[in-house]
Amino acid sequence: MEKRFRERYLAGEVEFEEIDTYTQEWGMSDSDLKLGQYLGLSEEEEDAWVSDSEEALKELLDQAKRG
Repeated sequence: MEKRFRERYLAGEVEFEEIDTYTQEWGMSDSDLKLGQYLGLSEEEEDAWVSDSEEALKELLDQAKRG
């Protein structure tokens, strides 16, 4: 199975802006997954993204990166 956005971002394989590409791919796919699941986000991360902003999501992911 291909790595999700979150896993690749935390590994330093993609820049945060790549989330837009993943979102577009999800929109054009026939996946039964919700967007947050498709991206590999936790509920907290998805809530921050939806309720606050992309910057809030990036901050949470960057905190996870630091350990």
